[in-house]
Amino acid sequence: MKTLKKEDISQEVFDLYDDYAHNKIDRKTFLKKLSLYAVGAITLPALLSFISPNYKDSIVVKSNDPRLKSETISYDSPKGGLKMKGLLSILKNTTEKVPGIIVVHENRGLNPYIEDVNRRVALEGFISLAPDALSPMGGYPGNDDDGRAMQKKRSQSEMLEDFIAGYNYLKSHKNCNGKVAVVGFCFGGWISNMMAVRLPDLAGAVPYYGRQPEKEDAAKIKAPLLLQYADLDKRVNAGWPEFEKVLKENNIEHEAYFYADVNHGFHNNTTPRYDETAADLSWERTLAFFNKHLKE
Repeated sequence: MKTLKKEDISQEVFDLYDDYAHNKIDRKTFLKKLSLYAVGAITLPALLSFISPNYKDSIVVKSNDPRLKSETISYDSPKGGLKMKGLLSILKNTTEKVPGIIVVHENRGLNPYIEDVNRRVALEGFISLAPDALSPMGGYPGNDDDGRAMQKKRSQSEMLEDFIAGYNYLKSHKNCNGKVAVVGFCFGGWISNMMAVRLPDLAGAVPYYGRQPEKEDAAKIKAPLLLQYADLDKRVNAGWPEFEKVLKENNIEHEAYFYADVNHGFHNNTTPRYDETAADLSWERTLAFFNKHLKE
């Protein structure tokens, strides 16, 4: 069987996967269209395996990393009677209060990639919380396809309230100094933008390829923003010009970066959309932003 490489795959395949991952097409349609690119030595199973997440071999900071204390916590959802769960991580033996970071997952629940990002944040001297929006439905089911289907059934406005409740939980945590920012990816990028709209005390927001707020909402933002976009992500980038206009008109502190020749999801090192150069540079900028706005 041919060993696939990123350069073997046409951009149309990445665009097709993006449509599927964002519920633009169902799985049957996705597989039917994907089969058109399975030619010669490239079989459909090989192509599907290549573009699907590989969590087993991609974790940067292991769940049992001895430098960290990581635990599953719960807090009340604003929707009565429901509980939210999340991964809380902090450096072991931390004796002083430190700034907090909310880490927001994509549109498939708290999967291993986002748990990994949560631990990466904690290693930088923050207390980090990654809530799971699927908590009221039993939590991330162990695979992204089912997670995506589950999350589709939840109201986006209710999930936003759940992440805001997570912010309040972290802000009042005994190990947090009260300064809390957010970083989110895809759906989490939209949540990050909307938390900036809703929370005037938010210390900062870093949306990765996140859908932008409506202009009336965008004008309410008080938090500084670091906006990370993929150059090939036409779907999300279409909303940038109007968002940028509102940010400038209202003197909202922001920096925006467009990473050349990379796809939506370039930070996610578990799929071939990952671009190491762009991911590393964007993460370097993210940490510098957090250090500036939460530690200085």
